[in-house]
Amino acid sequence: MNGFLGKTSKSLYSINPSIMSFLRFNSGLGNLGSGSGKGGGGGGSIREAGGAMGEREAANEEEYFYKQQRNQVEKMKKDIELRKQEIEKHIEEIHKTKAELDKLS
Repeated sequence: MNGFLGKTSKSLYSINPSIMSFLRFNSGLGNLGSGSGKGGGGGGSIREAGGAMGEREAANEEEYFYKQQRNQVEKMKKDIELRKQEIEKHIEEIHKTKAELDKLS
C-alpha cells in the first residue's frame, strides 16, 4: 500500500501546470492576445483588439490558471500526507490489536 501512495505522490510532483500554454503555442495558434483570428481572439473585446493590452490580458489569464493549478497540486499533496498519517495510525492499531490477541491465545 505504501508503494501505491509513493507512486501517486510522485505522479503529482510531475504535473506541469504550464502544459496547456505549451500545447497552445505548439499547435500553431499563434501568440495569445494577438487579436481576433490569430489565436488570441474570442476572449473579450480587449483580447480581440490585440496589441499590447490583449497580450497582457492573455498573460494575466495564463498566470491566474497557473496559480490555480499550483494551489490545487499543493492541496492534493497535503491531502496525501494526511492520508498517509491516517494509514500509519491504522497500521499501528492493527499491530496493537494483533499483539493483544497473541497474548490472549
